Amino acid sequence: MKPVTSDDVLDLMDASFTSAALGTALELGLFWLLESRPLDAKSVALELGIPPSRCYYWLQLLCRTGLIEESSHGYKASSTARTAILEAYSQDSWTLLAEEARGRLPGLCDLPIHIRESGSAWDALGLSRPTYVDRMLEEPERARRFTRMLYELHQPLADELAGLLDLSGVKRLMDLGGGSGVISLEFVRRNPKLTAVVVDIPNVCVAGLEIAAENALEDRIIYHPANFLYDDLPLGFDMVLECDVDVYSETLFRKVKTALNPGGRFVIVDQLAPAEGVALPSRLHWAFEGSMMSPEFMFLTKAQILEQLKNAGFQLLSEKALPSESASCTRFTNGLVVIEAQK
Repeated sequence: MKPVTSDDVLDLMDASFTSAALGTALELGLFWLLESRPLDAKSVALELGIPPSRCYYWLQLLCRTGLIEESSHGYKASSTARTAILEAYSQDSWTLLAEEARGRLPGLCDLPIHIRESGSAWDALGLSRPTYVDRMLEEPERARRFTRMLYELHQPLADELAGLLDLSGVKRLMDLGGGSGVISLEFVRRNPKLTAVVVDIPNVCVAGLEIAAENALEDRIIYHPANFLYDDLPLGFDMVLECDVDVYSETLFRKVKTALNPGGRFVIVDQLAPAEGVALPSRLHWAFEGSMMSPEFMFLTKAQILEQLKNAGFQLLSEKALPSESASCTRFTNGLVVIEAQK
């Protein structure tokens, strides 16, 4: 919402309450509780163990979002909630997304003070923010949940790329940082002669192998546990795909080049920054969070990545944007750029 009046500005200042109320509803399973039958405020409070008066105000906040509705029979999930939440992703995926959002909030405490910090605002607050890799290495169950969540969220992207990329002559594919293997699973499903190797950290590979087995494709996808920034990559690939990983460097690109067969292709798919110091709307909150941990944080631009590829010895074949009007376009596919280079 873009503010027009003073009341709109005041509403934006109060939006943290609404955001927290929504995240809590997702973490506590409110929408799934109300899916089966309407409940009054007292019953919701009893089911979820919330003091009744507090629960009633919480439900009123959620009614203002349009995600739940009050009727003569009690509160129920709205049609919007059914479409955008209940029918979109699983309950565990929504729970994890809400947990992740809550985990970002401490870095925004006392923002008027700490936005001036020359270093990390998290350090200034005496807080730590584990990296993605650290959390996936140290928490196997979270790695499993996170991998399955991304498997759900990236289904439209997998379908889009499977129809977009030309895999002619590709018999062996490396999916670098491929997580669940959601992209590779769709590729091998559509290309009977293709096999894929997903390279990711060990706990993610364990979860990915479970998903491949559920799709009866475990004989055509290998999960190779490695930290690709530091470990050697497997060799002998016709194509290497790096999709929605956001880890790029000339050093990594040289490793990818070594892993490719002569004439092999390297494909990068990501929501790249439109200009230096500018973030796409869907990634702006990530950019701001990154800057609160490291003031010099920036997402790379297409031009910067093309320069790194050139310096690593790749020849550019093509670069194009994924169609934003696509039927499968979502927050996770909007603004995607596809870069294809050759060894």
